[in-house]
Amino acid sequence: MSIAVTGATGQLGRLVVEDLLRRGVAPHDIIATGRDTGRLADLAGRGVQVRRADFADSAGLTEAFKGVRKVLLVSTTTVGERFDNHTRAIDAAKRAGAELIAYTSTLNAHSANMILADAHAKTERYLRDSGVPWVVLRNGWYLDNYTSQVPLYLRTGAVAGSAGTGRVSAASRRDYAEAAAAVLTSEGHAGSVYELGGDTAFTLAELAAALSTASGQGVVYNDLPVEQYRSALLGAGLPAEMAEVLSDSDLGLGRGELFTASSDLRRLIGRPTTTLADALTEALGS
Repeated sequence: MSIAVTGATGQLGRLVVEDLLRRGVAPHDIIATGRDTGRLADLAGRGVQVRRADFADSAGLTEAFKGVRKVLLVSTTTVGERFDNHTRAIDAAKRAGAELIAYTSTLNAHSANMILADAHAKTERYLRDSGVPWVVLRNGWYLDNYTSQVPLYLRTGAVAGSAGTGRVSAASRRDYAEAAAAVLTSEGHAGSVYELGGDTAFTLAELAAALSTASGQGVVYNDLPVEQYRSALLGAGLPAEMAEVLSDSDLGLGRGELFTASSDLRRLIGRPTTTLADALTEALGS
């Protein structure tokens, strides 16, 4: 059972590879791909197959997927290039004879109006029409998106955003990686669309309150007009495209586009999802 994981040099892809190994998949049956294979040298040292895969190189992608049975297509990061990258990868997997393509999409991709959702929705349609059996893993927001900013929140005493009272069904990157590994190592998933999110949704005000409790330091939520929030992101040094996407995503959060009542994630990983409190405790190192 050969399984290829794209973006294994990234955080999610790497976690998926590690979870496949934890589940007992033989290292030689795992193909970890990325543009910079040097960053995968430790996996190669553990017996994992390492292959170069550049989403701009169709022929190279076909070679990278040679002999695979299943492919996990981890969505690429550059929003403007995402759909074209994905179509090349899907076509290459098909040419290589893949029997299943699992794709990491975004929560509520079929109905969300966020900038982020557009390329995901297009990719889902392209995948369905590809003729290759498919699974869609609609990953919700990462708790890591927030815990990575804990030092900033504590320094400023505030969580900034434009989400109003919207609730986000966030889970840890590790949770989503485990779900992908579960799908890749079991059968019966073809044709499924999984809405993946944390068991307990929260508002950004509740995030601030939880951080106050965990840290013992007062933190509030500052709900800003989206233009002001975008300016703040730009002022923090984010590229213009990223600032636009993140501020727009907060508006989507406010509209309910990052919320799900689905228990798909909990069911796939066989345990409760990571809680906000636990994620904050880990981030604080306590």
